[in-house]
Amino acid sequence: MSSAPPQAPEDHEHDAIEDIVPMMPIVLPLAGAVLMFLLAFIAVSMA
Repeated sequence: MSSAPPQAPEDHEHDAIEDIVPMMPIVLPLAGAVLMFLLAFIAVSMA
């Protein structure tokens, strides 16, 4: 008798987060750059 737990079936539903996680090193800096330029534009236009 084996003490290993039974393997989970691979018929679980597809998770969208699992598709996004590998792209995070590219998406986060781009989002930060866009946010910085937007905030700088607002600060210059208000000055």
